[in-house]
Amino acid sequence: MTVILLNLIAFALLLAMLVKLHKQQKSLSTRVFTGLGMGVAFGAALQALYGADGAITRETINYINIVGSGYVSLLKMIIMPLITVSIIGAILKVKDSGSLGKISSLNIGILLATTAASALIGVFVSSLFGLSAQDIVQGAREMARGAALEQRLGSVEDLSLADMIISFFPQNPFADLAGSRPTSTIAVVIFSALVGIAGVALSRTQPELGERFERFMDVAQELVRTLVRMIIGLTPYGVLALMTKVVAGSNVSEILELANFVAASYVGLGAILVMHLILIGLVGMSPIQYLKKVLPVLTFAFTSRSSAATIPLNIDSQMKNLGNDPASANFSASFGATMGQNGCAGLYPAMLAVMIAPTIGISPLDPGFIATLVAIVTVSSFGIAGVGGGATFAALIVLSALDMPVALAGLLISIEPLIDMGRTAINVSGSMTAGTLTSRLTGGQDKSVFDHHEVVKQDTANA
Repeated sequence: MTVILLNLIAFALLLAMLVKLHKQQKSLSTRVFTGLGMGVAFGAALQALYGADGAITRETINYINIVGSGYVSLLKMIIMPLITVSIIGAILKVKDSGSLGKISSLNIGILLATTAASALIGVFVSSLFGLSAQDIVQGAREMARGAALEQRLGSVEDLSLADMIISFFPQNPFADLAGSRPTSTIAVVIFSALVGIAGVALSRTQPELGERFERFMDVAQELVRTLVRMIIGLTPYGVLALMTKVVAGSNVSEILELANFVAASYVGLGAILVMHLILIGLVGMSPIQYLKKVLPVLTFAFTSRSSAATIPLNIDSQMKNLGNDPASANFSASFGATMGQNGCAGLYPAMLAVMIAPTIGISPLDPGFIATLVAIVTVSSFGIAGVGGGATFAALIVLSALDMPVALAGLLISIEPLIDMGRTAINVSGSMTAGTLTSRLTGGQDKSVFDHHEVVKQDTANA
């Protein structure tokens, strides 16, 4: 017990160092990367001293995980309120139903198109690196994860496309706000959109009441965003705890065995980012200038591993740095956290399907298989709807739809945190690309803001 207490004192000192950086008014990104680095070093030290499966390591991590799991729980807590006020606020700002339909359909169309392209990139990189599930050795953790996935399969294997679409509609908005269903997040998006449309109609029929509602939503948005800034301010401490847990409990040999998959994943993620920049260039914007302006947001997404928690920075950066109109910014950030995620719902399930295909006698380069895979990936990208472990849920849907053994998805548990950081950043990049293209194509972008070379700091920079 004395050794564990000493370990926790050392962890507390690391937390104190992050508090000191905060008092020195260091930027949030600086503190987050400092926390990440300290977490990696401290986790490696714990593993070196006590072993990855040692009793002391496990007990120490149990206490450290109070900080990490507490941070993750707070991030989950703000998702529903944040999406609700963002969607309603965006609709109230548009007022014109014709513009609203054009903005929302463009955003959704771009998100789905880039997700389909991301699936194709997943097929290409998996084939390029020669990835196959046959080459991966199943350890105890992998087998346990595979068994858990097979049990979870029951919730999605009998779900038809029609059933999935029906599940998107809100039946009980209060239950959906509490996250009672896998598709609760997208149901909240629909409910919020309907409330926003009703608010616009109220402004037309009863202007005084409509004005009061708009003022109420302005207050609600600012209140929720203040809450979000408070929680995002805890990110350095959460990242320190989470990285300590990941590194201390990681099996280095297992990670090295899967290094080929990690490399292929990041090559694929890099290719998706290039695709986003090409799309930006096609509408007459400088890809380099664009990348410079969105990089702080992508950095936060990378370290926090939460697309939803990045929504306020996403919206703020689109409006202040890219010059996007408020409606396009709000819609793309909210939609991008609930559907069409290029990394989690596009690239990852496609790579798994290509790896598993040879084990059941399917050629992963067969045109018919590729066409079916891309179609299923695109449609099922609605279904993950911001659920915790969204990439795993997306993989479950895709693999079950293709009649593939879902247990093999558990083979990658050792490297899941390593690739999830990159996937989250690409998810956010996809949503910002959708918002920027939509704003540009609908004529809502303020070009002078984008052309201004200085990057406006985010509201959470010194949270």
